[in-house]
Amino acid sequence: MKQPLQITTRSVELTPAIEDAIRERAERLERFFQPIIACRVVVETPHRHQHKGHQHNVRLDISVPGEEIVIRREPREDLYVAIRDAFDAARRRLKARGRKQRNHHVHGEAPMAVPAWVSDLEPEAGFGFITTSEGRELYFESGAVRGDRFAHLALGSPVRVTEGEGAGGPAARRVEPLAG
Repeated sequence: MKQPLQITTRSVELTPAIEDAIRERAERLERFFQPIIACRVVVETPHRHQHKGHQHNVRLDISVPGEEIVIRREPREDLYVAIRDAFDAARRRLKARGRKQRNHHVHGEAPMAVPAWVSDLEPEAGFGFITTSEGRELYFESGAVRGDRFAHLALGSPVRVTEGEGAGGPAARRVEPLAG
């Protein structure tokens, strides 16, 4: 993650075991679904209901390039089950998102511009690398940048790219800098 994991609790003590369970799930999620820019976790126990024990809510706010994914699950009595269910739902959403983006390429549709960011830049040499929202790294040259805006790019600059094949593998055919 580009930003550290944020864990917030409300009416719940953040024990080392709870924190470890959340961190382990977040690391596992990031391992399979890069790039995750940020992940915020809110764990809360609202006021107790008359007929039920403590109900725990877990909310995830996951930032990926071009999208904010919010996960809210039904309250659970077992906090660890609530954590598991929230991260499982996030995994399903990220998996569906990746599948949807890949289907655009598989079915022979015109290349789609995908959200990405500049991950490496060599301004003197006139080239760099972009990491896509699916975690692929693409080479690009200054001539691929629209509007002659190569000089305005910096590490982390958000861009939209149209992919293609270069001499050495995957490359960005067109790079469009985004405001940000």
